[in-house]
Amino acid sequence: MLANPDLIRATDRGLYCPPGDFYIDPWRPVDRAVITHAHGDHARRGHTHYLAARDGEAVLRARLGDIALQCVGYGESVDIGGVRVSLHPAGHVLGSAQVRVEHRGEVWVASGDYKVESDGTCAPFDPVRCHAFITESTFGLPIYRWRPQAELFAELNAWWRDNAAAGRASVVFAYAFGKAQRILAGVDASIGPIVCHGAVQVLNAAYRATDVALPETFAVGDVADRTALRQALVVAPPSAQGTPWLRRFGDYSDAFASGWMQLRGARRRRAVDRGLVLSDHADWPGLHQAIRATGAERVFVTHGYVPVMVRWLTEQGFDARAMESEYGGEQDDGAAAEETPDAAPVSTVAAP
Repeated sequence: MLANPDLIRATDRGLYCPPGDFYIDPWRPVDRAVITHAHGDHARRGHTHYLAARDGEAVLRARLGDIALQCVGYGESVDIGGVRVSLHPAGHVLGSAQVRVEHRGEVWVASGDYKVESDGTCAPFDPVRCHAFITESTFGLPIYRWRPQAELFAELNAWWRDNAAAGRASVVFAYAFGKAQRILAGVDASIGPIVCHGAVQVLNAAYRATDVALPETFAVGDVADRTALRQALVVAPPSAQGTPWLRRFGDYSDAFASGWMQLRGARRRRAVDRGLVLSDHADWPGLHQAIRATGAERVFVTHGYVPVMVRWLTEQGFDARAMESEYGGEQDDGAAAEETPDAAPVSTVAAP
């Protein structure tokens, strides 16, 4: 039995810790916000004070501008109103963190978004032991099981190589923050030039400022040789699909990188040549692995397939409950709308 069942609770402003009087990833303006990562549904403008992991500082400042931001290293504790708070790697994107909250001997962890497979572009997921764990469930269905990254990148490189030999550019639509950098870090840069949309280039600079190794990338205006453009790998956000910006590459083949590409319907709706099943979120086995590693006696489930995950966890003997939130899943960082297929719920039911 938890001594404080409301150490973190859902409110109309976000996940709130009453003893410390702070919020985690609030979706409305608050005085003190602890931020798990810089995706737009978790890090928003308008808060008075921000606390985040040091690895995410460059990205947060690039996205939110001049904010009152305090950064701490992973595992470093700070006291907020008598509550001990520390941030721990979530393995989602650069600077992503789980928020560990300790008060009077009780420990809760709000995971934000996470994945358990290391990708080399951010600190790998580090499970944190706790009494209560708040987990996402973006891909909380048994159908979602990710293939090894090495296989995916071997296929991507072969596709790019074949297109380059035929004089066709290879356009990959990928979310500008996180997914785009994973693709850049995983491809064989010797095949040809890599051209990035401006929205991706800004985030590439933030990654490089944090000493993440990425291959050389070019803005489209930096490549004068049209022959070279037809051999390029082009990385652009989904919002660039169908825009005049793509005409500069002439004939091209395109792909969309997302966990949602596991579904044929999602690939058809995207109207692309290929679907690359690559996600920055945990798959079905990964969610279970992470939850079990915490040793939590109670699990709160937010955004995604919440009822399915709650039911499965309950059947496994967990005290599992839904927790209401306004977080999304995988999204186009340049757009306000959620980039998920119709079948994928992106908000939870109210907590019982």
